[in-house]
Amino acid sequence: MKSRLDSALQFHQTALNVQARRQQMLASNIANADTPNYKARDLDFGAALKGAMGGRGGPLALAGTSARHLPGGQGTSFEPHVGYRGEFQASVDGNTVNMDVERAAFAENSVQYEASVTFINSLLRGMQTAINGQ
Repeated sequence: MKSRLDSALQFHQTALNVQARRQQMLASNIANADTPNYKARDLDFGAALKGAMGGRGGPLALAGTSARHLPGGQGTSFEPHVGYRGEFQASVDGNTVNMDVERAAFAENSVQYEASVTFINSLLRGMQTAINGQ
């Protein structure tokens, strides 16, 4: 049985996990801006969060593709919600990374991540204050 604290924080923990995964994807896009034929990828935050929270009661199980793989236990896979970013301007080398779009998405995701962390800290401080009776 989950405690009330676990239940209260599960949504926010999942949101942080999705935001962290998206930040990794955006950083990868920026790092590969000069790689020929690299296709920029992004994560649909809303769909990934809904999928992670929707009826599963926790994180998604890892899918094994070979019998020789080590068991993954419980993990989170957002791959069904990953897609390729549309091409804004044709590139001679086939690369679809648009640095302006990537920087803007990276900055926006960073602000959202920091806001989530601030909210969780505030929630925990409020709970601590209630426990201490102040």
